[in-house]
Amino acid sequence: MRRRLVAGNWKMYGSNARNQLLLEGLAARAGELDGVDCAVCVPFPYLCQAQTILSGTGVAWGAQNASQWPDGAYTGEISVSMLADFGCRYVIVGHSERRSLFHEDDQLVGAKAKAVLDQQMTPIVCVGESLQEREAGVTESVVSRQLDAVIAGIGIDGLDKSVVAYEPVWAIGTGKTASPDEAQAVHRFLRKTVSARDADVGERLTMLYGGSVKAANAQSLFGMDDIDGGLIGGASLKLDEFMAICEAAIV
Repeated sequence: MRRRLVAGNWKMYGSNARNQLLLEGLAARAGELDGVDCAVCVPFPYLCQAQTILSGTGVAWGAQNASQWPDGAYTGEISVSMLADFGCRYVIVGHSERRSLFHEDDQLVGAKAKAVLDQQMTPIVCVGESLQEREAGVTESVVSRQLDAVIAGIGIDGLDKSVVAYEPVWAIGTGKTASPDEAQAVHRFLRKTVSARDADVGERLTMLYGGSVKAANAQSLFGMDDIDGGLIGGASLKLDEFMAICEAAIV
């Protein structure tokens, strides 16, 4: 059986004081999460805080982005080796906000995924379509193009060490959510796409749903055959809500 994972994406939110309460709450309740992997991907300045509080608890931490370059004169960039210094296990790559706001293309996402793997960390590779693309009926071609570019960069063996997150852009931060059946259909398509290259990798691949997941809808989403957990945005900033989502992923 595939391991379940719920990963929080704090985006550009947080403060030392607020984080302290949230992280200490997660650490104190980590024992309730047997049967699901739990992680928080925090803004770069708070990685040390997350490492200090979460070390030894079973709750992992990670980053929301990384540079494709190992080092160099790239002012403002953060390398994967720097993230490794803070014990990161996961790095989100290709989030829709990075693609749309910062113009990251499919090939760049593949390069970032490779950089993460080269440091023995796990990339959470995001794919997803816009509302216009969904209404045009091209969801499958969009997500397969995005995934193919990553596989071109890391190979099918690299994908075997990665996590894929399907996040319909139209459901991120909007309060809208793909129905469980809609989400399952895309997850199933992605699994079949990977399985066509390597059946074993396709079966093992952990795939998350991201897009306004809340405690109220988590169980119905996670009950789908090909949804193995969630990439959680705003709800990950509320301890009780995030814990309820994690608990919904426990089989």
